[in-house]
Amino acid sequence: MAGLKRIEHCIASYIAKHYRCAAEIGVGENPEVALILNNQGVKVFCTDIRAVRSVPGIRFVQDDIFSPEICLYQDIDLLYSIRPHEEMMPALLSLARNVDSDLLVYHLGFEGFLDGGELIDCGVVLHRYSRRQNPSKRVF
Repeated sequence: MAGLKRIEHCIASYIAKHYRCAAEIGVGENPEVALILNNQGVKVFCTDIRAVRSVPGIRFVQDDIFSPEICLYQDIDLLYSIRPHEEMMPALLSLARNVDSDLLVYHLGFEGFLDGGELIDCGVVLHRYSRRQNPSKRVF
């Protein structure tokens, strides 16, 4: 497995082992992680500020991270973003805290935000910037 596909598989494997319901923020033209998660039984949907091509089996919602529809994210365990623009980070962190979800980010190269969060090596390096404060609130 070469290049980007390896990255997506590493990220999806980690998420599938630790979460049941996730939202990918800023999916753009690469829904690969969401597809893998969906195939592994993780409830997932994707958002982007602009309309993107639909992918069978994946729910897509057009939403702006800078003014998000909070109700979309109320029952999720995880917000994740792959290579988000640096200016998205404060909004991602704010949303994660607001809806009490974990926030995982895969940065491009050696980028980071604030203190870099908790580093997770799952074959690639993920940054966990937020943790749920009340994980027991989730009903499965």
